Amino acid sequence: MKRNKKNLILENIKLLNAGAKGVAIGRTEEGKTVMVSGAIPGDIVNVRVKKAKSKYYEGEAIEVLERSPDRVEPKCIHFGVCGGCKWQNMSYEKQLAFKQEEVYNNIKRIGGIDDFETVPILGSEEHYFYRNKMEFSFSNARWLTQYEISSEENFGNKDALGFHIPGMWSKILDLKECFLQEDPSNAIRLAVKDYAVKNGLDFFDVKNHEGFLRTLMMRQNSKGEWMVLFQLYREEKENREKLFEFLLEKFPQIKTLVYAINPKPNDSIYDLNINTYFGEGFLMEEMDGLKFKIGPKSFFQTNYKQALELYRKTLEFADLKGDEVVYDLYTGTGTIAQYVARNAKQVIGIESVQEAIDAAIEHAELNGLTNTTFYCGDMKDIFNDEFLANHPKADVLITDPPRDGMHQKVVEQILKLSPEKVVYVSCNSATQARDLALMKEHYKVVKILPVDMFPQTHHVENIALLIKK
Repeated sequence: MKRNKKNLILENIKLLNAGAKGVAIGRTEEGKTVMVSGAIPGDIVNVRVKKAKSKYYEGEAIEVLERSPDRVEPKCIHFGVCGGCKWQNMSYEKQLAFKQEEVYNNIKRIGGIDDFETVPILGSEEHYFYRNKMEFSFSNARWLTQYEISSEENFGNKDALGFHIPGMWSKILDLKECFLQEDPSNAIRLAVKDYAVKNGLDFFDVKNHEGFLRTLMMRQNSKGEWMVLFQLYREEKENREKLFEFLLEKFPQIKTLVYAINPKPNDSIYDLNINTYFGEGFLMEEMDGLKFKIGPKSFFQTNYKQALELYRKTLEFADLKGDEVVYDLYTGTGTIAQYVARNAKQVIGIESVQEAIDAAIEHAELNGLTNTTFYCGDMKDIFNDEFLANHPKADVLITDPPRDGMHQKVVEQILKLSPEKVVYVSCNSATQARDLALMKEHYKVVKILPVDMFPQTHHVENIALLIKK
């Protein structure tokens, strides 16, 4: 360990394991925990400390002294700056191993639960180009590297179209390539930027809140049809129409092109009016015979193939015989509800977002399902004693909450409802484990199945099967 005037440097730190949010974990000679970004387990590194606490350090690797045997060369030239694919330098096999270990440890340590089966993690068939939705931001002040800044060169045009630098809301990385969404995603993004620069279109000024081009979103379905959505800070009809016509002529894969005028302080589209310039304003998706209408504001799993596997496994865990009443909490647009409805007597879905419930009802009608009912309201408020009294008792309950997990009141209501079986789908096994701990006196965790929805990242989903004791 040594100090300079500004920084504490930890030397020769061997990284032993993976921690939360994709960091690698090591220890000092004194036994103090070190959480390191920019490295992987198995590396031996020098670390610049960013935060020093009594029990641990947080820092970044500034030099790799010895490479982990699990290291691979990252594909993307933006790796390490973009912040999106933090594990692109780790073999996929090792990524899966760490994800499975994290889920297992959370259920055991946070949940205080033993004696459950861990089904081997379900890896993704596609390791790259697996996302069906990507969002990019325009900026007139692209992110400059430290080298560029210190060179004092004049870099001319600083327009950018890409991702926000992590922790820096006003800085946009100008993307040359991205390995998350298949072509023509990269080609469309690069063509938009090139056209905009050549034709003098104003890129958004985040600090001064002015400009023309604000964000670009692209969605695709499994049939290779594309939706393009622009957010524009202000209307410039002639410039807008020329840009749109350029894109439609160059990329016949674009099935629909939509836009919104957004003068708000934030980029959220959910309170904006969406205008359809070309096409129907939506895409259609199909999953095992079920049809879904995907609009600009629709929530839909971003990894289509793995989402399909997740739903299949959820149905497998539920093991429905056809005569069960199923509750689907946090139903979203009703995707899981409709997936299981063909095997159930009745499905009752609850969700807090009215637009999602409207979509769930529309999808049920589209798919000819007459045994689904959907309710809108805050889960902890609507899922109460009165609700339970006015609806049939659930034989099976499926819950798929957001990252924060379930409110304690919701857990209490599940225990009152007392279904024979609970299938808990989670995108955060730590909060899932916390909730399972509240239920373990009444339910036994039979098995868990981690599902990798996001290769090259630390994120992992998990399905848990609970049976009433």
